[in-house]
Amino acid sequence: MGSASSLHAFLIGQPVGLKRIPQEVLATLPSGYQLFPHPLVTWLIDVTGAPLDDELFDGATWRRYRWSIFDPAVEARIRATHGAGADAYLEALHRYFDYRLERARRFMWALSTPEPATPIRYVLFGGDCTLTPARLALEYETETPVARLYPGDIKNPVAGVRYDELMLEPGDGSVTKPSLLARETLDPSAPQNEDSFIPIAYWLFLCERHNRLTGNINFQDNLLNVLLTRNLPWEMSAPASAPAPSVQ
Repeated sequence: MGSASSLHAFLIGQPVGLKRIPQEVLATLPSGYQLFPHPLVTWLIDVTGAPLDDELFDGATWRRYRWSIFDPAVEARIRATHGAGADAYLEALHRYFDYRLERARRFMWALSTPEPATPIRYVLFGGDCTLTPARLALEYETETPVARLYPGDIKNPVAGVRYDELMLEPGDGSVTKPSLLARETLDPSAPQNEDSFIPIAYWLFLCERHNRLTGNINFQDNLLNVLLTRNLPWEMSAPASAPAPSVQ
């Protein structure tokens, strides 16, 4: 169901070592848009904790909040870089941005479209011991809206609002547990949204960060078990040549 952290990187740039990949560079990476929160989930709240219904995959939202390449500071940097060709470059970049937003929106819905009848089931591996950003909080500094990733980033919190519960969920630091399971909520009793479908065999959670999951010895041990084990319950009624479960 996407990642709020990936979205936030598009707004402020992505830290890499002692430097940062700027917004105008991230905006040229098609796969980055595909990591945004799914249209089904609440991805933005205001400082009172109320959910906002802004359409993430609509360029008008980005222009209204002056995010990414629509930030005046980013635009000024682009103009300084491209000189006389800046206007043409910005126009092309804006068109590209809108196009990639729409492509990402369609990609997200394609992921949650029920598959044709198939014996394939997915085995999910993830982390659930780290409080992970689940949605951004919109705070205004004078007339400029700023999207906060963590509760501690909010400059003027409203008394009584439990930002930690509203903005964070168990995960691996990048992907939340509900996102991995293609669910909108942590509540296991809540029914699965009919517009969100993924055929899951089972899942396994570890106390590990996102970028260290594949190096975790327990991940490697369980992955090997998945790859070597045949005649699992979901394969019993399938032909002998049926494919093994996919691993995510």
